Amino acid sequence: MSPADTHPHDDASDAARKPSRRRFLQSAAAAAAVTAAPHARAQQPAATPALAPPPAATPMLPVKLTINGHPYELQVEARTTLLDALREYANLTGTKKGCDRGQCGACTVIVSGRRINSCLTLAVMHDGESVTTVEGLAPDGDTLAPIQRAFIEKDAFQCGYCTPGQLCSATALIAEYRNGDASAVTADVRFRPAQLSDDEIRERMSGNICRCGAYPNIVAAVKAVASGNA
Repeated sequence: MSPADTHPHDDASDAARKPSRRRFLQSAAAAAAVTAAPHARAQQPAATPALAPPPAATPMLPVKLTINGHPYELQVEARTTLLDALREYANLTGTKKGCDRGQCGACTVIVSGRRINSCLTLAVMHDGESVTTVEGLAPDGDTLAPIQRAFIEKDAFQCGYCTPGQLCSATALIAEYRNGDASAVTADVRFRPAQLSDDEIRERMSGNICRCGAYPNIVAAVKAVASGNA
């Protein structure tokens, strides 16, 4: 008897243990699909978020100012500072932007007789008011104001960047003194000092910083004008 006749079930067993070529290919394809699925998901572009509509244009507000004796009607945003309104809208660039924090005094102007830091106030808050900048201190285009002449004679400036604010502040200071306004160093606030001492001038000009350090000459210029000697 041949071996094949002796063990007829061996061929069937071998066939069961050896997968067919078709089954092998199906298994391989399934494994490849499972492996590639996460990669395929990672390659899919993310959904594009909906774009927000563009913001509406900021409305412009009319502001009427009398600047250096001339009427101006400006169209500004509500957030526009008086400093930017003067420089960017009225094209009066004599007023300087220094710290933009109200600390240096370079932007000092006179509004309705009072000196203020124009970087700390909004233009719309002064609608209808009168503003004097450094361009308006001289009575005309050819004659300098006394305080301007004194600054030149006393050499009260160097780089000149702070000078417009210094001039406006000094102009208002002298007017305040003549109106009887006291300062923190006035001995008796019920009475105007007989004259502006150096300490009075330093205190009243303390909001204006000169990076060049021309303070002694600034004090001398203010004192000369306040005493009528300029």
